[in-house]
Amino acid sequence: MDHKTYVQNTQNLTDKLLDKYIPSDQSEPALLHEAMRYSVMAGGKRLRPVLAKATYDYCGGDEASAVSSIHKAMAALEMVHTYSLIHDDLPCMDDDDLRRGIPTCHKKFGVAVATLAGDALHVIAFQLMAETGSSQVVLELAQAVGTSGMLGGQMADIEAEGKVVSAEEVRNIHIKKTGALIRGAVRIGALLAETPGDTLKRLTHYGEMIGLAFQIIDDILDIEGDQKLLGKSPGSDSKNRKATYPGVIGVEAARKEANRLIDEALSVFNSEDDSALQYLARYIGQREH
Repeated sequence: MDHKTYVQNTQNLTDKLLDKYIPSDQSEPALLHEAMRYSVMAGGKRLRPVLAKATYDYCGGDEASAVSSIHKAMAALEMVHTYSLIHDDLPCMDDDDLRRGIPTCHKKFGVAVATLAGDALHVIAFQLMAETGSSQVVLELAQAVGTSGMLGGQMADIEAEGKVVSAEEVRNIHIKKTGALIRGAVRIGALLAETPGDTLKRLTHYGEMIGLAFQIIDDILDIEGDQKLLGKSPGSDSKNRKATYPGVIGVEAARKEANRLIDEALSVFNSEDDSALQYLARYIGQREH
């Protein structure tokens, strides 16, 4: 199977898992479940679950235990990511109207329901991660999401709005706000496959490099991207006076830095490797949405 097909199949699998694990909008509280499903099933790249599964497979994870371990982790990772987007779009944060080409959750259901939808996805995600039977991956997700990870990055992002910041400060924001969950997805896949320490270390570095590159490309797309491809309105970083790589070092320098990070991520693999993880790194460096 070629890597593009592998990724598409894994994206489709993720959609099926999300449909399975998110409560039906026919069950109470129906409106809350409808809002959760509205945001999660709206599409998206499913990058984090795909990275987790690709890492699991690269590390020789047992296919027989996949249903009880990596499949639940995949759904959990996408739920956490979507919860973060719902909350990020709220009026008290970025106040965005579009996400994945449709109205944001709070525009569709109101701020209160959107807030609860994000909270509920967060809770189910940790329930699923606990059901894998690995305390390591529960801890990994907590660290990726907590104050030393995504939430800490979000706080630093808020504090940097409208201020003159250095490239190092922007890097710190990006590593936490976006990079931590991407790094965590890679590590969760490796941990569930019971990967030895030396390989885990290499893959951790890979996750860190692609996580930072992903957000730098996001910064560039916010300036140059097309709304139809992005699924959201470009220019929100400028509107909200966000700290971004292009804003600090310029678009071309930011693009060169993203390319350097992708090259460094690819350098962790052996010359004979030909994995979906390498394909995904190149995709991140070249994406247009």
